[in-house]
Amino acid sequence: MRFKLTCRPGRRRENYFAMQSKVHVVAGGMQVLSIPADRLQGELDCWGRGSLVEIAPAHSSFEETMSIGPATAGTSKASADRGEAMKVMVLVKATKDSEAGIMPSQELLEAMGKFNEEMVKAGIMLAGEGLQSSSKGARVRFSGSKRTVIDGPFAETKELVAGFWLLQVKSKQEAIEWIKRCPNPFPTGESEIEIRQVFEAADFGAEFTSELREQEDRMREQINKQK
Repeated sequence: MRFKLTCRPGRRRENYFAMQSKVHVVAGGMQVLSIPADRLQGELDCWGRGSLVEIAPAHSSFEETMSIGPATAGTSKASADRGEAMKVMVLVKATKDSEAGIMPSQELLEAMGKFNEEMVKAGIMLAGEGLQSSSKGARVRFSGSKRTVIDGPFAETKELVAGFWLLQVKSKQEAIEWIKRCPNPFPTGESEIEIRQVFEAADFGAEFTSELREQEDRMREQINKQK
């Protein structure tokens, strides 16, 4: 049997595994942490927003797990029913128009709003924002211990980003199919949108030690409290 649950930070969950001395935390189908059951609440608080994790009693196979889906503004109940997922960052590449500060039309704003709403209802959109032109930005260049600040604008327009989405999907192909439905961000010319997979904790292997895992847990918990 597979249990599905939308996890909300601060909501007590220990009773689900009250009889267990230890539970597994699984991400991307790989065990990334094994913790005492009495630490389960803190773990759910840290992983519950924006990440898809699974919690299993230590004696169970990972096929008999509890799925924990994100419960944030911008997601819906559908996200709790998606099974294993991956995060992707979707980058809208800048153009000469975006760098010139030309604002989108009302028609484009309405079309983008409708597209965003469809992704929210589908439970895949975690975040999304447009970015100001690089003339309002800066870069910090690192060379050994030296730090150099470079103010915008920046010349290489095609390498700049004008906006982004953070999506949670089942596969790269699902992300591609969604982005193919996106309105052209710059209707008067060519536009390009790049899709990049986000690293998960399990991707870092043994180098991501239990100490680093606990440090990240503390940071996630603090971030959630600030929301």
